[in-house]
Amino acid sequence: MSLRFVLDPELTPRLRADIVALWVDVSNAGGAVGFVPPVTATDVRTIADPTFAGIAEGPDRLLVGYDGDRLVAVLVFSDNRFGLKAHWCVLKRVMIHPDTQGAGHGSALMREAARLGRELGHEALHVTVRDGLGLDSFYRRLGYREIGRLPGALRVATGDDRDEILMWLDLTPTG
Repeated sequence: MSLRFVLDPELTPRLRADIVALWVDVSNAGGAVGFVPPVTATDVRTIADPTFAGIAEGPDRLLVGYDGDRLVAVLVFSDNRFGLKAHWCVLKRVMIHPDTQGAGHGSALMREAARLGRELGHEALHVTVRDGLGLDSFYRRLGYREIGRLPGALRVATGDDRDEILMWLDLTPTG
């Protein structure tokens, strides 16, 4: 089934709870969205609440994807909050529900983000990736290119430091 995407949905208490639940499920399945398992909704809210504030009060934008009535995909267009970087955007909290992975939802979400990015006037999209999970290959298949690494920037456990991979998608017509 194809996803139905909504940009800037009303950030109701129900949607906030659904996003937190998705975030917990993704994190506990090993997804690289700011946590290392195990996490609870209380843990996730420490980052979710400020994320929701940036969306509700601006300037960030929320993109959600539904499979039927079920929330299965989320990402945030995070504004750089700096005029010299206004022409590009950072994608954060890119999440697909773990039990729907392999159905093409991740690719569909990222294609929709690129389409909307162009529509919103962005010339490029930037995403950071935790090394060691193969996510960089996923983004490469979608046209992103690695533009740098921060060696050992992410400490997922004692003795387990991972590179943070910086990836970039040029949205300009010649890009």
